[in-house]
Amino acid sequence: MQENKPVLIVGLGNPGKEYENTRHNVGFMAVDVLAPNDSVWKKEKNALTTRCEIDGKKIILAKPQTFMNNSGDAVLPLMTFYKIPLENLIVIHDDMDIKLGEKREKIGGSSAGHNGIKSIDSAVGGDYKRIRIGIGHPHDFGSQISPVDWVLGKFDDEQLKTIKSVIKTINI
Repeated sequence: MQENKPVLIVGLGNPGKEYENTRHNVGFMAVDVLAPNDSVWKKEKNALTTRCEIDGKKIILAKPQTFMNNSGDAVLPLMTFYKIPLENLIVIHDDMDIKLGEKREKIGGSSAGHNGIKSIDSAVGGDYKRIRIGIGHPHDFGSQISPVDWVLGKFDDEQLKTIKSVIKTINI
């Protein structure tokens, strides 16, 4: 990480009220938790952004407004405008292949079929930090719904409590 440059933390999700508290919007939930209560969000470069300081680091928090499959169309302009090096990019997103409430971090790697990550990889390259938050697979819960319907479905109250708990463990 380049210490003299800000860190861009992008939470992936879909814009709009109908997507609030859905499994696919875990990234949006995470940046909302990381943002100070008095944060002012503004629309810029295809995203909602706010600036803050976390543990002495200058941070730009972003929620792309391009819909998940085109997240790179928000990330690249933000990185270009703020001169963010790839090693200062952190992307937080849902992962259906990780149990609900677990968190994993890695740098680079495959998209594992996640279209938001595919879009960002295509736009900026793949060697950035990823914080993956497990939302579980529908089969884990005895459900036969499709993966698409699963990720676009809303958490129940207990699941939401679990997700918020794991989000609070994110360290930048």
